[in-house]
Amino acid sequence: MQDTMSRDTRLALDLALTVRHDGHGGVADDLTTPAGLTAWLAAHPGLPGTDADLSAVRELRAAVRALFAHAVRPAAPSPADAARLMPVPTALDVLNTAAARTPTVPALRWPEDTGPVVEHRPVHGAPDLTALLAQAAVAFLAGPDLPRLRACHAPRCVRYFLKDHPRQEWCTPSCGNRARVARHHERHKQAR
Repeated sequence: MQDTMSRDTRLALDLALTVRHDGHGGVADDLTTPAGLTAWLAAHPGLPGTDADLSAVRELRAAVRALFAHAVRPAAPSPADAARLMPVPTALDVLNTAAARTPTVPALRWPEDTGPVVEHRPVHGAPDLTALLAQAAVAFLAGPDLPRLRACHAPRCVRYFLKDHPRQEWCTPSCGNRARVARHHERHKQAR
């Protein structure tokens, strides 16, 4: 993925990618235990949170993946989501409710060599984990990177990714290799 990816885009994708291929033909979930959330948080310095946030983060992730599936239409969603997608209105409600957990107020900033800029600051302290994740997802889903979002359809892959090149079809070169091998085997199977 591009190095110029915004922090919000990276965070939204990283949350969605906690559902992944397990390497054995199935789907793995990195957030099934409190320790899994703790490890994920350790990989994302600066995010507040504890293992008590696990249930709320899992619900938010389900909403984000449902909205990713909605965003990639008319293409198919990730195979990990296809049979269990949260309805879009429910996903929007979950996302917006989580994002609203931290009320903000407008604050004016006026750098010396530019004009005034309005920032939104939390009213009381720092936002909670799900609020930060939801706000990142909102920024990504309403931002300029969304049109590049794709679901990888290589065999056994369940990832979403940002398309960086017009000819890119898969999230990684290894997924591209798996897809080409699967097509090769299918062609030779049909030729027999």
